[in-house]
Amino acid sequence: MHMETLNQYSFALFLSVIITSALVSVASCLAAEFKKSKKDDLRLDGKLCYLPGTAAFQLGVAAVISLCIAQLFGMLLIICRKLRPAERDSGCKLRKPTASYILLIFSWISFGIAVILMSGATSMSRGQPFGEGWLDGECYLVKDGVYVGSAVLGLLALGSTLGSAAITMTPRKAEENRRVHAQLDN
Repeated sequence: MHMETLNQYSFALFLSVIITSALVSVASCLAAEFKKSKKDDLRLDGKLCYLPGTAAFQLGVAAVISLCIAQLFGMLLIICRKLRPAERDSGCKLRKPTASYILLIFSWISFGIAVILMSGATSMSRGQPFGEGWLDGECYLVKDGVYVGSAVLGLLALGSTLGSAAITMTPRKAEENRRVHAQLDN
């Protein structure tokens, strides 16, 4: 009984870290969208350009870090649930959770694209001094909606991870019926 309570607390802790990190990531992305450099901030001196650093850089870094934390804790949740000891009289057989794997693959694809978008936009939000720029001495602005799109992809990644965890954790109906029949026969 004590172990079951401990598992419930650890599950609640994992879930709260995942949800909190995801919310921090989304909030940081939305704030970075409003704080990013605007066209009016761009200064030209002949062929040289200058863009000041913005708060979007720090917000983008926070968004990437918190999304990574949420994704890693989501994966730990799935791994810990798969490695938990089997119940004594469940009699369950190993099944092939295809939907769980599909959601997991979708989660990692969404996560990868979100991190790439956030990292690129965050890198462009750093100050771009005269003559240096972001790439090849040229200044670049983050397009509208990049951070918002990253936030949506991050939410899709976390939703898919949690969906995969939910599929992994729920017992099948046939297994529940076997448990009930086994208890009634005793």
